[in-house]
Amino acid sequence: MDKCSFCGRSRKDTNLLIAGVSGHICDSCIEQAHGILEEEFKKKSSFDMKEVKLLKPAEIKKFLDQYVIGQDQAKKYLSVAVYNHYKRLTQPSADEVEIEKSNIVLVGETGTGKTLLARTIARMLHVPFTIVDATVLTEAGYVGEDIESILTRLLQAADYNVEAAQKGIVFIDEIDKIARKGDNPSITRDVSGEGVQQGLLKLLEGAVVNVPPQGGRKHPDQKMIAVDTKNVLFICGGAFDGIERKIGQRLNTRVVGYSASQQRDAVDPTNLLQYISPQDLKSFGLIPEIIGRLPILTYLNPLDRSTLRLILTEPKNSIVRQYKKLFEMDKIELTFTEEVLEYIVDKAVEFKLGARGLRSICETIMMDYMFESPGKHKGKLEITLDLAKGKLEKANIGLLKAG
Repeated sequence: MDKCSFCGRSRKDTNLLIAGVSGHICDSCIEQAHGILEEEFKKKSSFDMKEVKLLKPAEIKKFLDQYVIGQDQAKKYLSVAVYNHYKRLTQPSADEVEIEKSNIVLVGETGTGKTLLARTIARMLHVPFTIVDATVLTEAGYVGEDIESILTRLLQAADYNVEAAQKGIVFIDEIDKIARKGDNPSITRDVSGEGVQQGLLKLLEGAVVNVPPQGGRKHPDQKMIAVDTKNVLFICGGAFDGIERKIGQRLNTRVVGYSASQQRDAVDPTNLLQYISPQDLKSFGLIPEIIGRLPILTYLNPLDRSTLRLILTEPKNSIVRQYKKLFEMDKIELTFTEEVLEYIVDKAVEFKLGARGLRSICETIMMDYMFESPGKHKGKLEITLDLAKGKLEKANIGLLKAG
């Protein structure tokens, strides 16, 4: 009678019995073996700092240049922060000089490349990296996600290897959305603003946090994983919409007299973000304690017309290259005339949507072709200025024109 060579169960006592060359194995033993394999693979983490080749800041920036156009200032700050993070992780524990974390804040308008910088730098890192959205976070006990869910995502990125996760990098997007709602602290419960900032303090500074491994709410019976955030680097990004007014007020109130008028003339009113300082973040609604734990502050420039034109075609994963690749998969050679590219950029400048506006306009122009072309099996498709204008005018973009 056939039976499992591992546990000895007969065929009638199993759901499935698989035959081999000289034996059998049942479904129950297969599941147990699979569980053992997963545990072993978790122990053998791919994140080994001893095998990492430490890239210099200039090399990190060079890699970012392949995917992100412009924003040299932000790239430098980010490259140095990541380089120092690697050095900090390789520092001997016996060293009497302890290097502190270089947590960083990126401030820039929508569509200028904050999240793209984070995603791009994740491609080249040899430490666990995760991107989390601050808009869903609330204080513990309220509807939304607990602050500890940030570390749950990091654990998942590290395949639940706690030691690797404790050396990871977290990008917190939309950090401006947790700004304090009122001017005065704690007059009312601000569970998705100031309350979240207070909860983030211990993570940014470094503390041992009990994390639910599968996310969700904490329960008394749930097994927790202790994660030490002392060596986790936090990069925060946000649009901080309206912070230019705060910067403008500060620059105007600071200056008095003849020399002051000269200083005011030196200020570029078209890009006030370059003058941002920690006190502007405070007046926007971030609490002083959290600003102190994010010591590096940098900005992203608004995208001008020439930059938008480069974004359209230059990066490795540029929008035009993506569309060409999509049509190439259907054996169609796609080309854009120079006039079309200039027209798309002009519309993006008009709509003031940054790099995301380029994608929206291209999608509107290309939608009908993407719908029809795969079935027609055309060998070539050229998008001309008349075709592009016709598609945009035909589409319902009245609301965009109003912007």
